[in-house]
Order: sequence, then C-alpha cells, then structure tokens
Amino acid sequence: MTDDKDLMWEEVSTEHIVQDEWIDFRKTAYRFPDGKIFEPFYTYSRRDYVVIVASDEDGKYLCVRQFRQGIREVTTEFPAGGIERADGKQYGDRVPTSSEDALAAAKRELSEETGYESDEWTHLITIPSNATIADNLAHIYLARNCKKMSGQNLDEMEFLNVEKYSADEIEQMISEGNFKQAMHVMAWLMTQRV
Repeated sequence: MTDDKDLMWEEVSTEHIVQDEWIDFRKTAYRFPDGKIFEPFYTYSRRDYVVIVASDEDGKYLCVRQFRQGIREVTTEFPAGGIERADGKQYGDRVPTSSEDALAAAKRELSEETGYESDEWTHLITIPSNATIADNLAHIYLARNCKKMSGQNLDEMEFLNVEKYSADEIEQMISEGNFKQAMHVMAWLMTQRV
C-alpha cells in the first residue's frame, strides 16, 4: 500500500465567490504532489442531509414528486432533507455543536414530507454526496412498516406530492432513467443488500 501523503494536494489559496446563508461556493488553487500549482478548482459547502427509503405496511415504497431546479424537471425520489444545525447555517464546520442527529433528521423529514412514521429504522451508509465538488455527507436510511400518522408539514419552499410504488415499479423507473437522483438510486441499491 502506498503512502497517501504522496497523493495529497496542498491548498495554496481560496476565494469565497458566494458565501451566504445557503452555500459557501469557493475557487481554490492547489499545489500538486509534483509541485505544480493549478487553479481554479470550484467546490462548495452545504449541510449534510438524509435520504430515506421508506416502505409502508403493505410493502409499497413512499416517494415524493417535486421540481428540481438543477435539471428543471419534476422528479420522483425518496423523502430526503437537510440535517438541522444549531448555528442555523446551511454549511460550515463538519460537526457544529448541538446539530440535529442524522436519525432524528431522517425521522423528522419522513414525517414532514409524507406524514408517515416508523419504528423500524436501519442506517445503510453515510457517504460523501459528491467528493469531487462538495464537502457534505449523505446519511442513507431504510424505514420499514411506516404508518400514516399525520398530514404533510412542508417547509415554505417545499411543493411535493407523495406517491407509493412497488419494488418492481421503482426498478422500472431506475432502469428507464426516470428516477433521477443519483444518491437515491444508490440508496435503493443499498436496500437490496439488507
């Protein structure tokens, strides 16, 4: 095994292009292991989030349909959302003091977006969302035997509908390219290993 120190890049300079309440978008110059300096590398910081593969008592999977501005389409995906931070920011230090626990966030997001709750939770994986350009983590959970307990309690920027699908229908959407969130597809594949 090689020594990873030989592969590390050294940060030479960083400019914060946009740093508001939602994102810290940066332009950075790095010194490569061979001594050459290259720029720009663009990265951003956002808060960590959860994705929940949730099934009801009949084995149907709870999905949400909502508009995604990146691809300018309405997508079908699993319930998901950001982990609340004690400092109220959308990004920053990896572990802010008194931030919401990932499982608590998953339970809250499932309830808010769908009105369903579960007592059967399994953590599947915590993984960088996009290690090339972002520093946030996705916490993936499986929730089984979800029961309808309330109506939706959506944020002011959330407009989404809840729909239920069989496993075969989700497989079909994925194979046809109609389940357009990479982390959500990965979450589905992780459930197949449990």
